[in-house]
Amino acid sequence: MNKQELNKMLKNLPRLFFGFFLCALGISMMLHADLGISPWDIFHKGLSTQTGLTFGQASQLTGLLVIGVSIPLGILPGIATILNMYFIGFFIDLINKSGILSTPSVIISKLILIYLGMIVFSAGVFFYLSSNLGAGPRDGLMIGLVQKLNKSVSLIKTVIEISVLIIGYILGGPLGIGTVLIAISFGTILQTIFKIGKFDANSNKQLNLKEQYKILFVDDSTASN
Repeated sequence: MNKQELNKMLKNLPRLFFGFFLCALGISMMLHADLGISPWDIFHKGLSTQTGLTFGQASQLTGLLVIGVSIPLGILPGIATILNMYFIGFFIDLINKSGILSTPSVIISKLILIYLGMIVFSAGVFFYLSSNLGAGPRDGLMIGLVQKLNKSVSLIKTVIEISVLIIGYILGGPLGIGTVLIAISFGTILQTIFKIGKFDANSNKQLNLKEQYKILFVDDSTASN
């Protein structure tokens, strides 16, 4: 067991879960703006319509498929990848049940809410990625493509968002003006948050499950022999 690395992992857990909560809050804000769901959620809804899966099951299946695509890019799942799939959904349900958010009646207020949601979600992505405990399935794919193609976060995320939007719409997912705003704006907002937080997606290294297993269970003296 590498005690120094273990302590570092434990210290990053609050940062990880704070990031998950911000992601959930950002998603809830965008949903309450009532201008249209995100491209990924359109894909989930379309997949659900075509397969008979529930929305949650379609989201989980998508996560597994994205992990499968990411592995050849060198992005292996970590502890945070697994936790991401459960806890963001858990926090979304918690926030929605609390009633702290409501849908504005004025279009300008709706636009403000959806953009604030994107900012909050992007901050959440920054916090949980900077914990280095593993990227979520979709963000892992984004980072893998950024590093593989040596392109900006803004460009890669925008291409991914527009691609899943088109596929989701073809599958029967609903499309709204907010969906288009999210697709064309999210990448730039996330890139800006990364710059503010000095997070370099091109050189970032996420711990995967194999590395985390060694930290937790492999004795240092044994590993060095």
